[in-house]
Amino acid sequence: MDKSRIVSLNSINMIYHTLNEETHAIKDINLSIYDGEIMGIVGPSGCGKSTLLSIIAGLISPSSGMVEVKGQLVEVPLKNIGYMFQRDQLFEWRNILDNVVLGLEIQDKLNKNTLEDAKELLNNYGLGDFLYSYPYQLSGGMRQRAALARTMILNPDLLLLDEPFSALDYQTRLAISDEVGIILRQNKKTAILVTHDIAEAISLCDSIAIMSNRPGTIKDIIDIELSCEDEPTPIKLREAPEFRHYFNKIWKELDIHVR
Repeated sequence: MDKSRIVSLNSINMIYHTLNEETHAIKDINLSIYDGEIMGIVGPSGCGKSTLLSIIAGLISPSSGMVEVKGQLVEVPLKNIGYMFQRDQLFEWRNILDNVVLGLEIQDKLNKNTLEDAKELLNNYGLGDFLYSYPYQLSGGMRQRAALARTMILNPDLLLLDEPFSALDYQTRLAISDEVGIILRQNKKTAILVTHDIAEAISLCDSIAIMSNRPGTIKDIIDIELSCEDEPTPIKLREAPEFRHYFNKIWKELDIHVR
């Protein structure tokens, strides 16, 4: 049975205007993402990756074109779209539990049952002993897990991740991206990951869209199929024999535009 389409981007253009000139940031983007698919978006700096994510989230409107999520036109931020930013955006004056239930409060969904759900989720993410700790008392990786829990407690149909591990040191980044990948797979989440890290994209994603230099267009979409004898966690998938082939292919396509 074919999977249902969750995200549909049709002829998306974004043009920024100033008094003296106009800048065509992204041009004629057409893209479909299906239920349970994790799609990576890679491209040179300034090609419009984060802009595209903001358009899908409904945070900004495209100059032309249309975005639909589960058949609903995106004109304003939708409740069924979750967004993880580069920084964890935790409020320092709220403890971890209070940070995680913030979205439930805003949507008037916080009650005894959903509070218990939040506690259980934090426990599953290895933060059960830190419910009443404050963000400054947690490591960078723990803060990112809390930020993910805050997003996932709302059970979004689509999860947008804008370089969510970029502020972490390399070792922590590997560990947290591995954990997040496992969580997304276990929960069968549909997600779009913007990243500069090719290896991260290959290990986490089912497909990767490669964007050109500005104005950003979709240059190619590569389906990722990695073989793994053990449990296919993101870190284990980096050992797959096909991994180097995908890395070299994506690097070469990016390198054309870097030069």
